[in-house]
Amino acid sequence: MTDHVRSEKSNGVLTLTMNRPEKKNALTRAMYQALADGIDGAEHDADVRCVLIQAEGDTFTAGNDLSDFAAVNKGEPAADQARSRGNPLLIALARARTPIVAAVNGRAVGIGTTMLLHCDLVFVSDEARLTTPFVNLALVPEAASSLLLPARIGHARAFAMFVLGEAVDAKSAVEWGLANAAVPAGELRARARAAAEAVAARPASATGITKSLMRDPAALAERMEIEGVHFAAQLKSAEAREAFAAFAEKRRTSNK
Repeated sequence: MTDHVRSEKSNGVLTLTMNRPEKKNALTRAMYQALADGIDGAEHDADVRCVLIQAEGDTFTAGNDLSDFAAVNKGEPAADQARSRGNPLLIALARARTPIVAAVNGRAVGIGTTMLLHCDLVFVSDEARLTTPFVNLALVPEAASSLLLPARIGHARAFAMFVLGEAVDAKSAVEWGLANAAVPAGELRARARAAAEAVAARPASATGITKSLMRDPAALAERMEIEGVHFAAQLKSAEAREAFAAFAEKRRTSNK
């Protein structure tokens, strides 16, 4: 584990806590790997029957650290090589058999929202805001979200989230089926923890099989691969270079 992802295990629940609040829990390569290792490791640990993902600070995650994206766009060899191996968290989410619960505090940007589509129970704080502003950064959806999000909330709503970057508040997230419940921030962790422990208390094999029957890992992996090809191409594009510069300078892009 990295210092930016804490791992704790008790009562059948593995809790993975994103711990980079000073950067709004923006995800680095090391954080992706740590989260993936936790999810993958749960598959082979008889003492873990549920995974709980949560975050420190006032933001669930601001998404991928844009400095990593900018480094790939500039052609920096180390960044390019790391990116070429794919995102380990996406791979782990697609094949996970252990149930996953998420406690979403504040904003969840990009993969902060798309990872929720792979979670089995999602609880959000009242002030949560879910966004997937990929096109704003001249990028495309990932985590099989181009398949999962329209299936969950409909094409029109998903398109508005992807292309217009429209935010979804906590109330809408529940109404649209993106979350199970919205609760006051002070109650979020306790509510999610109780749900995770309730899942962990169920018969493990029956729970795992039920989750597997509700998902198609092969279809998810196939869609992730297709998305990944387009994502990689866009990441190196002139459009993306301008979008990253505009974001850093807090101005509108000049892309047309």
